[in-house]
Amino acid sequence: LELPAPADALEADYQALLQLLEAREAERQTQQDRRYQDMCDYYTTWAHQIKTPIAAMRLLLQQGAEPDRAAVSAELFRIEQYVEMVLSYQRLGSDTVDLVLRRVELGRVVRGCVRKFAGLFIMKKLPLELGEVGLEVLTDEKWLAFVIEQLLSNALKYTREGSINIRVEGRSLVIEDTGTGIAPEDLPRLGERGFT
Repeated sequence: LELPAPADALEADYQALLQLLEAREAERQTQQDRRYQDMCDYYTTWAHQIKTPIAAMRLLLQQGAEPDRAAVSAELFRIEQYVEMVLSYQRLGSDTVDLVLRRVELGRVVRGCVRKFAGLFIMKKLPLELGEVGLEVLTDEKWLAFVIEQLLSNALKYTREGSINIRVEGRSLVIEDTGTGIAPEDLPRLGERGFT
């Protein structure tokens, strides 16, 4: 913002205020542009992820014989999970995140998540070792279940053989698998929004 030289101290104060407002607006616009880019990146990644189970279902259905119902069901489950994930992402970005914090029995939440993925455990022939998870935690049950489901989904996706183990150590829930793991250079980015 180019302004003429101030005629007096009052005009100088007004110009300083205008420049401050301009700087704040530029920062707000930068943040908005960053959020928009994050959203575009997320939905682009999501679209690529959801194409895989759709293509797999198409191939299963195009085979000449009767399609493998378990395999089609597993791919449909993956699509449902991706849709749930994108809906959760939208809710997370809203100004009114619907958190309901209350005391919840952790084992009940974990068992519900495990039941949801039972078909995939069976299909992949992966044993699940479910240890004692009898903690009571203060949490939002829906968001906790979402996080646990994401961890189970990734564990199932990247574990070819071995097992998945769920247990409590102290006051921490541990979900451990024998899969490929996370590259050390990616560990610092795990909390970043949209990082996959």
